[in-house]
Amino acid sequence: MANTREIRRRIQSVENTAKITNAIQLVAASKMRRAQDRALQARPYAEKMQSVLGHLSGVAGDPETAHPLLERRDINETTVILITPDRGLCGGLIANLERHTGEIVLGPEAGGSGDISMIPVGRKGGDYFQRFGINFRASFQELGDYPGLAETQPISRIAIDDYTEGRVDRVLLVYASFVNTVSQVPVTVPILPVEPPQTEDVDSSGETQYIFEPSPQEVLADLLPRYVDLLVYQAVLEASASEQSARMVAMRNATDAANDMISDLTLVYNKARQEQITSELLDITGGVEALKG
Repeated sequence: MANTREIRRRIQSVENTAKITNAIQLVAASKMRRAQDRALQARPYAEKMQSVLGHLSGVAGDPETAHPLLERRDINETTVILITPDRGLCGGLIANLERHTGEIVLGPEAGGSGDISMIPVGRKGGDYFQRFGINFRASFQELGDYPGLAETQPISRIAIDDYTEGRVDRVLLVYASFVNTVSQVPVTVPILPVEPPQTEDVDSSGETQYIFEPSPQEVLADLLPRYVDLLVYQAVLEASASEQSARMVAMRNATDAANDMISDLTLVYNKARQEQITSELLDITGGVEALKG
C-alpha cells in the first residue's frame, strides 16, 4: 500500500483538478444560456425566410434560370463548410463531428462527389483534416463566443462567389445541431444550389397570396444571398450553443469523477493512516515489554 504522504499528494492533485473543471463548468454554463437563447431566437426568422423563399420560387419562373444560386449542374467539385470549436474539453462533440465529416470527404460516398475541398470554421476541424491533404479554400478561426452576422458573412460570401463563378458545383454545411443541453447531433445541410422549400399557402386559383414589388425575380435575386448568409449564421449559432452545452456537461462529469476519486483516495488514506498508527502502537508496546524484561 502507498504511504500516506504519496496518497495526500494524489488527493491534493485531484482536488486541484476538480477546482479547475468546476470553474470551466460554471463559465460554460453562463455562456451556454446566452448561446442557446441566440440560437433559439434566430430560428423563427429563418423559418419565415424559408416560407417567403418558397412563395417566391413558385412565382419567379423556372428555378434553373431564375437565379445562378438555383442552378443545378453536374457535380465535379464539392465544398464542405465544417464548423467545429476552437478549443477542446467538449466531450465527444469534436470526435463526432470529425467522424461525420470524414464519411463525407473520405468515405465511400465521397467518390461520387468529384473533388472535395473544405472551408473549416474552427481550429479543431482544420487541424484534423489538414493531415489528409484536403484543399482548403479558406479557413476561419476565433469567431468568438457570440459571433454576429458580420463575422459569418465572409464564410458564406466565399461559398457564393465560388458557386456563381463555377469553381464548385455543390456546397455542404456540416455542424452540430443543438437539440438540448445533453444532445448535439452532427448534421449535413446542402446550401448550394439553394433548394427552395415547398409551400402550400395558395388561394383557390392556385396562385400564391403575396404580391412582390418590384418583381418576384428582383426580390428573389436579393433574397437568395441573404438566405445563404442566414443558413451559415444559424449554423454558427447552433454550433456555439452545442459547444458550450457539451463543454458544461463534460466538465460536470469530470468534476463528479474527481470528487468520487477524492472520496476513494480519502478512504485509502484513512486505512493507511490507521495501519501506520497500529504499527507504531505495536512498536511502542513491544519496546515497553522489552524494557520490562
